[in-house]
Amino acid sequence: MTSQVMFDGHVAALLEVAVSLVNALTDGARQGRAYTAPQGDQLPQAVRDTLPPARDRAAVEPRHAVYLAHASRQMRAVFDAVDSGHTDRAAELVNVLMRTTGARPQLDRVDNEPWQLHFHGTDDSFSVGWTAGCAAALALAIGSDLAGRLGVCTAPHCDRVYVDNSRNAVRHFCSDACRGRVKAAAFRARKTTQD
Repeated sequence: MTSQVMFDGHVAALLEVAVSLVNALTDGARQGRAYTAPQGDQLPQAVRDTLPPARDRAAVEPRHAVYLAHASRQMRAVFDAVDSGHTDRAAELVNVLMRTTGARPQLDRVDNEPWQLHFHGTDDSFSVGWTAGCAAALALAIGSDLAGRLGVCTAPHCDRVYVDNSRNAVRHFCSDACRGRVKAAAFRARKTTQD
């Protein structure tokens, strides 16, 4: 048996969608710079670019983009709560998301593949469906011993989120760029101390 963390494929995909939505649609800091999330006319395209590609998705309606931007801010609060050690608060926030969307499991068959467990919302609209799926995936992570795998980047001036899929739960950065910035700063600091 391996100690490798393995989320179910669908859950892992939904967690990555949650990460992508939070990182693209919430204000904060990204890789050392202030980050302002897209708004107005730019929001639907940002949502479309953030979600996994789909053959039948031509455009995202503005009302769905606004809903997902709001849900992303709620999901960000979940990551922040877990990262600061407030798992009970994270669970409360996820429960609100699941109640709001009416998240429910359902077995679906996609493209002649075996049956898969997917998560749906009460009205299965585009935005409610994605939010319900992300909320259920966050609930599955928080409701297991994998809650600590949800994190916020520790690089200076970055607050983007991630899911730690590393073998030993050692991930601390949202991206290779942030890890590189921190390593370069540490190298420069050591070099200055040596000189």
